[in-house]
Amino acid sequence: MTDRTLSRRALLAGTAAAGLPLALPLPALAAAPAPAKANLFVGTGGHGHTYPGATLPFGMVQLSPDTDVERWDACSGYHRDDTSIMGFSHTHLSGTGIGDMLDVLVVPTAGTKTGGKVELLPGPLADPDAGYRQRFTAEQAEPGYYRVALESGVRAELTVTERTGYHRYTFPAGAGHILIDLSHLVLDKSDQPPLITDASLTLDADGTLTGSRTVNRWAKGRHIHFALQTSRTPSRVTLYGDGDAEQPAGARAVRGNRLKAVLHYDDAGGAPILVRCGISGVDVAGARANLAAEGKSWDFDAVRRAAQDRWAEAFAGVRIAGGSADQRVIFASALYHALLAPTLFSDVDGRYIGLDRKPHRLGAGERAYSSYSLWDTYRALHPLLTIVAPDQAQALVHDLIRQTQQSVYGPPVWPLQGVETGTMIGWHAVSVLAEAQAKGIAADYAAAWPAIAKRSFDFTAPDLDNSKGRDVYDAKGYVPADVWFESVSRTQEYAYDDWVSAHLARAAGEGAAADRLLKRSGNWRNVIDGKAGFAKPRFANGQWWSPYDPVQLGHMPKPWWRDYTEANGWQATFLNQHDVYGLIDHMGGDARFEARLDALFTAPSTLPANAPPDISGLVGQYAHGNEPNHHVAYLYVYAGAAWKTQAMVRRLCTEMYKNDPDGIIGNDDCGQMSAWFVLSSLGFYPVDPVEAVYVFGSPLFERAELRLPGGKSLTIEAPGNRADTPYIRAVTFNGRPWTKSWISHAELMQGGRLSFTMSAMPNTAFGAAKADRPPSHGRAASA
Repeated sequence: MTDRTLSRRALLAGTAAAGLPLALPLPALAAAPAPAKANLFVGTGGHGHTYPGATLPFGMVQLSPDTDVERWDACSGYHRDDTSIMGFSHTHLSGTGIGDMLDVLVVPTAGTKTGGKVELLPGPLADPDAGYRQRFTAEQAEPGYYRVALESGVRAELTVTERTGYHRYTFPAGAGHILIDLSHLVLDKSDQPPLITDASLTLDADGTLTGSRTVNRWAKGRHIHFALQTSRTPSRVTLYGDGDAEQPAGARAVRGNRLKAVLHYDDAGGAPILVRCGISGVDVAGARANLAAEGKSWDFDAVRRAAQDRWAEAFAGVRIAGGSADQRVIFASALYHALLAPTLFSDVDGRYIGLDRKPHRLGAGERAYSSYSLWDTYRALHPLLTIVAPDQAQALVHDLIRQTQQSVYGPPVWPLQGVETGTMIGWHAVSVLAEAQAKGIAADYAAAWPAIAKRSFDFTAPDLDNSKGRDVYDAKGYVPADVWFESVSRTQEYAYDDWVSAHLARAAGEGAAADRLLKRSGNWRNVIDGKAGFAKPRFANGQWWSPYDPVQLGHMPKPWWRDYTEANGWQATFLNQHDVYGLIDHMGGDARFEARLDALFTAPSTLPANAPPDISGLVGQYAHGNEPNHHVAYLYVYAGAAWKTQAMVRRLCTEMYKNDPDGIIGNDDCGQMSAWFVLSSLGFYPVDPVEAVYVFGSPLFERAELRLPGGKSLTIEAPGNRADTPYIRAVTFNGRPWTKSWISHAELMQGGRLSFTMSAMPNTAFGAAKADRPPSHGRAASA
């Protein structure tokens, strides 16, 4: 595996050892389950796009080093392969495929690098000596804390509260300075200036530096405000306006677009200099209030201990034993990344900016959130939270209902700090809401229905790219490939959103709307050529694209006019999550469907030249590095071949994740790639989250203990589980034999003991009976 693309192999290669006995010994565990230690650098290399800095679970501040802002693999501002650090900014995105944020960059420098001149530009990544960026050593990261030694001699330490970043800079003897660069942001060749407008910096009489800016990067027009204080009074402060124009001595304020401030210390090495910085998406007053509420102390170590305690509590809810040492670290790292987003977006006084771009104030106990990568996270991240963090899941549901009501576009797509970016296709907030409703999470779902109905049925309602073609989809039953780009994926994903919206309509008492949506949820059939066994572009006249090549992304020569969203015909064929038995029937029954899955996993791993880098982690044409395929390994279960799911899931767990910076096979996408690993390594996965059931795969560990609400707990055990035992021989639940290849959320949350007997040889009878297969589209396999 040299280029992270797996070579073509037999489906089960490397997952079973032929000739081992079916019955395996079940030794006692060597140690009781315990929280593993996360490696925060997992995902910071390759295409993972994560960051290593300090944050809290779902916190507003992500205080982390920035190494680059100009290439795709530095979407988070950081890449492990880089050799210099620009500084430390307060907001970051975890694992996304588009960059933004990196607000309020702080750059500590001892002495100067050019004989007395303060560098105001970072310089290029290729030449760390050209600007204020610095080489670094001794980098260390753990949940809630980050430390690094910079080449100028400064030791930088970072920790956080929810809304405030804490820095501790220990300078060598002599002078030094701290640059606050308000012009720092992610850059992209496609960006059109001005990327920053309405910036301001003000130095208050008490020494607090406040500022604001409007950023027009990905979330165009988003606002960020800050209030920053230092533990030691600077010898002097210099402000810089546009073009790095130095303001007159004693200037207390500056306005423009690209602003900076330098805090000079003649004796920087006399004692550590602490910086604390509160941020707000509402206004400077909000940033001040956040800082006042959470920045009451200059005791950096106490803040660090509090942050570590928060993470220890989050990790304590899931304990594992067994597996390899690396696998336990991978699990902890994945759980850590699954608890980073969505991120807090309301101030201590409850104010936040809604998707209507207006300020709102929440009631007591309510919180607003941002950074919803919903096209990705509805699949596994949000289902995981309903198990390991149900209170957080409920808070997110309440927030999504509010955002659905406030947005002119209805159900959120990819909201980022008060801006609906409309990134990807569909409006998958409805899946998160319908899943929560199906799992009994209390919320006012009916309050979201009018906006959902508008998105579903009002074709004059405002559109973003994510919802183009709804009118023709409704009229013809599919989006024609000669009318809209990404037509096949649009049809399939609109159909899924119709399916989940039908549940919400029914809950709101809108029976006729529910029936209409339910009927329309079958539109996926209109882009699946059952005889050919592939998802294919279809034109407005009803004809299929011919000659068809499932490896290609589109039928037109222009690379941007794709028929699939970050997928090709192979991968899109199995996008259907909600009507698996309908798909099986459409393809000719269990045997043909199983053979088509086999073909997916054993096809040559070739991609066209215009394939996006998101299509990664190939096993045949299955792409684990991108979300549309994340449920596909579990589809064998629906055809009665659960043993093939078990083999493939175990293979994916062991080949697609490593305890290494390059340890996530694709963009982590706000925790989705990580959540897949957490759930799959526990032994199950939600193919359709709204069905509120989990399909069994292959548990990776010998035992896991999960803390559940109401003082309950769930133990998942697979005694004697080893690398060469990927197959389920038998299952019991609370001591009773369990022949089903799935379990419901309600049953799981009752707690107790779910026990797997694992084997080196497949038990082809397990889950084969139709009565034991998972429900799909509200019906059993035997129906």
